[in-house]
Amino acid sequence: MDLYYKLINNNMAEYRVQSEGDSNDFVFTRSFRKIYRMFLSLKNRKGRFVLIIGTPGTGKSANIYSALKILDLNIYDPTLFLDKMNMSSSEVFHEFFKTLREDLGVETNEEIYQKVAEYDAVLLADKLLDSEFLDKDKFGLSLWTENNGIKAFPFYIKVFREYLKHRGDLEKVNVVIQTAFMIKIKGVKYDLLTDFSILSEIFVFLMNLFFEIIRISYSEAETVQIIQKNFPDVGEDQVMSCIKKYGCRPRFIFEALERNGVT
Repeated sequence: MDLYYKLINNNMAEYRVQSEGDSNDFVFTRSFRKIYRMFLSLKNRKGRFVLIIGTPGTGKSANIYSALKILDLNIYDPTLFLDKMNMSSSEVFHEFFKTLREDLGVETNEEIYQKVAEYDAVLLADKLLDSEFLDKDKFGLSLWTENNGIKAFPFYIKVFREYLKHRGDLEKVNVVIQTAFMIKIKGVKYDLLTDFSILSEIFVFLMNLFFEIIRISYSEAETVQIIQKNFPDVGEDQVMSCIKKYGCRPRFIFEALERNGVT
């Protein structure tokens, strides 16, 4: 199956890089190949805990779901709906595991690990992070984290403690997480894992002690190719000008070209 990047404005997200089948336009970048090989290996291995990171606008979702469309994997991709922005970390943690128990039809957290071991992998991605695009009256973990800032960190500490507590159970489970720790500075969003140079490298180094990490990034040549597959009338010089302004972030360049009336 061939795949391609597409700029969409629908019920899943506004100006979001997504992927669809039945096209010859998908660009198989180095980052995509890493994700593809990782997913491919999950059929025959258990106990992998993979974090997929990348600067906002690089299309983490597109790479993940494009790889899954090619492969025949049994993936558990849960949805989390939150309804109060002022929910505490403990409340969100409780809601997360309550949702998993109800979705999987089990009574205890211990049974969750037994049930998900039946899948090739558990994927924690768009439907958990950005569920506000599925139900406008609810919201996902990303928006809750962004709005609560440092007050959200206890939730992630609780999740990490749960991971340490159940490491034995997780040896029978593959977990793949689309990961970003977003903060706002003067109204601008930044990802702690990718946007702060040495500080981000330290964070990633520490996380790499416990988890496997795949970073989505593109060369300038790959970015030019991605943009021109979607906007064939845009010349390389114009794309390079956008790269100087936005970096190698296809979604941000797509948005800029759309704003300028390019189709």
